[in-house]
Amino acid sequence: MTDIAITGAAGNVGRVIIDAFPTDDHELTLFSHHETDDLETTILEITDREQFVDALEGQDVLIHLAANPSPWAAWDELRGPNVDGLSNAFEAAIENDLERVVFASSNHAVNMGNTATATRPESTIDSPTIVRPDEPGDPDTYYGVTKVFGEAMGSYYANRHGLEVVNLRIGWLLTREELREECRDRDEAGERYARAMWLSPGDCRRLLTAAATATLEESPLVAHGISNNSKRFLSLAETMHALEYHPQDDAEAVLSDESDERDGLESP
Repeated sequence: MTDIAITGAAGNVGRVIIDAFPTDDHELTLFSHHETDDLETTILEITDREQFVDALEGQDVLIHLAANPSPWAAWDELRGPNVDGLSNAFEAAIENDLERVVFASSNHAVNMGNTATATRPESTIDSPTIVRPDEPGDPDTYYGVTKVFGEAMGSYYANRHGLEVVNLRIGWLLTREELREECRDRDEAGERYARAMWLSPGDCRRLLTAAATATLEESPLVAHGISNNSKRFLSLAETMHALEYHPQDDAEAVLSDESDERDGLESP
């Protein structure tokens, strides 16, 4: 039995992956910043290091999703949860002898070179350059800067303390209908971004399960987390190989078939 702690469990990614782990092999402990009516979680202030250390007692793996998720947030809104809170996550993992931390990084850590303009992080040029996981950070926002910081912290704790670390550059989690709506409402640059960065709920579950449970041949591991989109420019080959991640969805297939009304949350 593997004990897995999930911070930010009440967020979009957290809610999707809760059912991804078989209960006979994994026991989940869910943490959130606020109480919710529909999800039973333990309140955790990630900027409080002592509280974070206490919270991870008895855990084996931490999936750290908690953060300010806004690409438009100002630095003062980000540095508490995304810098101090992230540092506390790794320190709490070491204090409790955890085996692995899966850090929710972002495509925004490497997206500047492919944005249509520097002020539009969720946009993509007509012929984007392929980005591979081993290339240096290229953040498109202050939010992206915090994710580069988080990846660097993961590298430090992996190399200094021997912690298994997966820095997961997550794309844009949307249901099929949400993807269609975004592409209908956006201009060409915005639509290209959505087509490239889409992460279906089903693939999100497959991705996070693999990141938390796959045997790692190297650590830290940087991996891109999107669906198998035909128009992607984040390379997926490394993620598929290192984590045995097998994405099953493609934005182009969804957008080419407007009659497909399946909600991505139902994807296996």
